[in-house]
Amino acid sequence: MLGMSQMFDVAIIGAGPVGLAAAIACKRAGLSYVVLEKGCVVNAIFEYPTYMTFFTTAPELEIGNHPMVTGHDKPDRRDALMYYRLVTQREDLNVRLYTEVKRVHPAPAGFTLEVEAQDGTPGVVEARRVVVATGYYDNPVHLGIPGEDSPNVSHYYTEAHPFLGLNVTVIGAGNSAADAALDLWRGGANVTLVVRAPELKSTIKYWVRPDLENRIKEGSISAHFGSQVVEIHPEHVLVQRADGTTWELPTHFTFALTGYRPDLSFLDGMDLATQPDECLVLDEHYQSSVPGLFVVGSAGFAGRTNQVFIENGRHHAVAAVAEIERQLAAVRELAPLPSPIL
Repeated sequence: MLGMSQMFDVAIIGAGPVGLAAAIACKRAGLSYVVLEKGCVVNAIFEYPTYMTFFTTAPELEIGNHPMVTGHDKPDRRDALMYYRLVTQREDLNVRLYTEVKRVHPAPAGFTLEVEAQDGTPGVVEARRVVVATGYYDNPVHLGIPGEDSPNVSHYYTEAHPFLGLNVTVIGAGNSAADAALDLWRGGANVTLVVRAPELKSTIKYWVRPDLENRIKEGSISAHFGSQVVEIHPEHVLVQRADGTTWELPTHFTFALTGYRPDLSFLDGMDLATQPDECLVLDEHYQSSVPGLFVVGSAGFAGRTNQVFIENGRHHAVAAVAEIERQLAAVRELAPLPSPIL
């Protein structure tokens, strides 16, 4: 387990693609580092729908100049899992899996991180700088309605196979909801979309939107716009129209795919400055208002998560580590820093 005596130049929180990119940058800069991940490597991608295809092409998902080779134009979930797993192995990255960061505190030498292993064993990591790369996919936006915590409700979609012949309600109007609705329909489920807005989101993937619109137009997938689910029951959901009237929609299972937001509760007490749209105040190196604390990828963009992806988040990581290298070099010129005890 992580011990009190360990001091690293950089502690990276999150082993997603952006966190791994930061680790590679640290390694190549000669900085001591540790990556702390509460789940598996690229845990968010692991939680994606089983047969998901990325919006982007392989080169835009690459980190550390490792080529991603796929047999098709756009990588799928399996391609990505294999790629990031191999990069982690080939770079021999110092990743501590199933180790959750519970709290980050300022310390005289930088920061103290309270961590907890999967079995509940506590530990402490000391670091001169911290890079937060936790993304947002593990924190769904909850509806806050009765029945949302029932066994027949999920905020994550996997695959259609278990829902053959069942009535399935999908709540949402974005990419996750669109992909799930189409996959469920093709898998033999009776699918109904419930959308609070008057139409589907304009950000739906350009090759998916017309497919879904045509399925709705022909009646293969039912859709109720300007409506919202207000209660979930074992055999139905209660849907409220814009005029306030309600009706019961027969439903065996509900996917509430209403988005995800970053969870930075482990930074409570750090007094991070935020913008009006809830994004953090970050400089050009992705350093927060707390000196030495960097937030890269979508974690710092609560109000703009639809603008930050692996494609640009990986560059945040490189910029942050370059600034950390500069800062620590300047400190070392004044007083040499002790090496980490590994």
